[in-house]
Amino acid sequence: MSYHTLNQYLQEVSSVLDEYDGDGFARLVSFNDPHVANSKLQSENAIGSCRRFFDSPYDEIIAAHLRACWCVANRDFGEAHNSQVATVHAFVRAFQVQKDENWALPIMYTLILDLRRFADKAEQIVLSSGKGRKGDTLETAAEVVMSCFRVCASDGRSSVDVSKKWGMLFLVNQLFKIYFRIGKLHLCKPLIRAIESNNIKDKFTLAQRVTYKFYVGRKAMFDSDYKMADEFLSFAFKNCHSSCKKNLKLIMTYLVPVKMLLGSLPPKSILERYGLEQYGNIANAIRTGNVQQFNETLGSNESLFIKTGVYLILEKLRAVVLRTLLKRVSELLNTHQVPLQSFQSALEMQGISDIDMDETECLVAGLIYSGNIRGYISHQHKKLVISKKNAFPPVLTTT
Repeated sequence: MSYHTLNQYLQEVSSVLDEYDGDGFARLVSFNDPHVANSKLQSENAIGSCRRFFDSPYDEIIAAHLRACWCVANRDFGEAHNSQVATVHAFVRAFQVQKDENWALPIMYTLILDLRRFADKAEQIVLSSGKGRKGDTLETAAEVVMSCFRVCASDGRSSVDVSKKWGMLFLVNQLFKIYFRIGKLHLCKPLIRAIESNNIKDKFTLAQRVTYKFYVGRKAMFDSDYKMADEFLSFAFKNCHSSCKKNLKLIMTYLVPVKMLLGSLPPKSILERYGLEQYGNIANAIRTGNVQQFNETLGSNESLFIKTGVYLILEKLRAVVLRTLLKRVSELLNTHQVPLQSFQSALEMQGISDIDMDETECLVAGLIYSGNIRGYISHQHKKLVISKKNAFPPVLTTT
């Protein structure tokens, strides 16, 4: 609808509010709606006009929204973020006094999404200008989102239909996006506990559950809980809509390293389908024991692996590459008493020329300790004595 005057817009807002139309109200405070580009609705200070139509705090909600429209029109995203913070604060005051009803959930979804987007833009400005402290804007946004989460989580009504708890997973996902951005993953733990103990955790929308599983899977990966990471990331991948190519690739960016750590190498076709060819050489190095290829791949893709947060995860695969190389040496010599010098020579052939016998022994000892090899080192004879039965426990399968 095209509004010719501010009063016309305010009258429509009042109408949907009288009808408890959460979707309608949400549209009228959404920055995805065309009304935000209407110059007649871009007001630096509209509180006086809003008070003629609404009681508190709805007058503050709309006045702050109109100020945010004015800020966006002037490309001032820092102030737009501040105005959106004021909008959400006023909304929370209205939301928490609503009894036996959750019609306002769509409004909360819209306000929080716009808040996080403004925080992202404001953060980019801070980073590019060098003015302000990194992460402050996003932390402020997180605190505001948390205020909504507390209202939803504390709803103790027995009737599920009108419970505000339906908004919890959406808010948790928004907090995850912020916490991962600012590197405060420890703050995710109580949120995960709140969702896992929720009696409607399996009834949230599939889209929300996919997002939740993705972030919890990533956190499990960083916590070295690879089985949980595999479970959650696999759920996200299997249930992500096939048209969401970008999201599928993002999930696979983390799922593939986790799978490889658990001994499952991805086929080349999967990597090509999602544009993850950089993992192909890693997988081949693991399969063949090619330490040189492993090192070169990590080095050439270092910036990408660090940016996505998988570098240290991939580095842990070095032990599997070394295990494969040592297994090939033992098979070539056809003995269960492998001279450490032979392994050292194999490493030197792989481009590792600055390694001595002590370092070679340490590498082999690490492989034994981690369970990649069954055996022991005879220091007197400088040999690795491997078990005659299943000396190299199987670790590789194909996804």
